[in-house]
Amino acid sequence: MSLLVVGSVAFDAIETPFGKTDKIVGGAASYIALAASYFTKNIDLVSVIGDDFPQDFLNILKNAGVSMEGLQVKKGEKSFFWSGKYHNDLNSRDTLDTQLNVLANFDPIVPESAKNAEFLMLGNLVPAVQRSVIEQMNVRPKLIVMDTMNFWMDIAMEDLKKTIAMVDVLAINDAEARQLSGEYSLVKAAQIILNMGPSVLVIKKGEHGALLFNKEEVFYAPALPLEEVFDPTGAGDTFAGGFIGYLSKTRDISFENMKRAIIFGSAMASFTVERFGTERLLGLNAKVIEERVQEFIELVQFELV
Repeated sequence: MSLLVVGSVAFDAIETPFGKTDKIVGGAASYIALAASYFTKNIDLVSVIGDDFPQDFLNILKNAGVSMEGLQVKKGEKSFFWSGKYHNDLNSRDTLDTQLNVLANFDPIVPESAKNAEFLMLGNLVPAVQRSVIEQMNVRPKLIVMDTMNFWMDIAMEDLKKTIAMVDVLAINDAEARQLSGEYSLVKAAQIILNMGPSVLVIKKGEHGALLFNKEEVFYAPALPLEEVFDPTGAGDTFAGGFIGYLSKTRDISFENMKRAIIFGSAMASFTVERFGTERLLGLNAKVIEERVQEFIELVQFELV
């Protein structure tokens, strides 16, 4: 089994009602790779950073089984940086600063050793960049999962649709599903999006859980009620990492197994929001993850007498 993760490895500066950070490690691929590493150790990373990025975090990824062969380091340049402030509900935020830096001209190069990966996770990036990765593969992966965001719907909708048509699973949030489909009803929106090419759609609803659709079925997974939520940044990417990591581990891409993967993805995301940045994802173990998954199971089990 092998997993290729593509996305940003970056810096964030975050402010929430519960505190604020200076520049810390973030980026979609950072969260995805860390979360997936708890399920599989055969992970390749394709991304780009400047020479300002801390070696300590790269060592953490290496020790987690993530290959750095596809990570480009641009000498004399700065890594991608995003700064944001969350509102009191933690569901909405204001972007304070975005510095593309090395990501502005990112040309992904998939290493030869990763071109036969069975599973491909495309983190949020320019749709043409995501498409470029798919086109570099020697054989089509067993499963291609793609994340994207409303920004590309605003400025590159047609290009985005070209990439969506090439993937198996699309993961977006509820607002993005409505924008992409033009439908308010998520059930109607899902069917429109599935007609664009993917066989499966994941609609993330933050603190309200996630929905999994194919053309015949729908599955709902709740979010775990938590006593403390510090930072939702990266929760969606962590969810994606848990989802694709579990599928890569089991090598079962049936809709039934994707239901299980949704639960594992949700469990991993529930850890992320408990601390700022990637902090809570460090030092987890199988026992802790299994206990969190069991909490999800108990949340939805009941007997109808």
